[in-house]
Amino acid sequence: MGNVLIPVADLDEAIAFYGLPVKFRDGDRFAALDGGGVTVALAGPAEHVTAGAAPSYKVADVRESVRELAARGAEVVRAPEDGPHERRAVLRDPSGNVFVLYSPL
Repeated sequence: MGNVLIPVADLDEAIAFYGLPVKFRDGDRFAALDGGGVTVALAGPAEHVTAGAAPSYKVADVRESVRELAARGAEVVRAPEDGPHERRAVLRDPSGNVFVLYSPL
């Protein structure tokens, strides 16, 4: 798992709330916090790709991973798209759990 993605309404407020060291920040769009063994990825309103918290998995090829998982029963919620720093897709597993796949651009 690359990170846990959490959509937030206000990035500054969320950073203060979680109180973790900031590893990376892109304005009001995104902040990666050091959660110890996992990165807490805060997504500001411009970067909301899910309605709630979701695990995010780093893969070598988002499009190929989406094809493979869809063949095994995943539902594609958001097809692969390029964001400011990564290619990403949102899927739902057969039990209804949402997750994100991403790879750096």
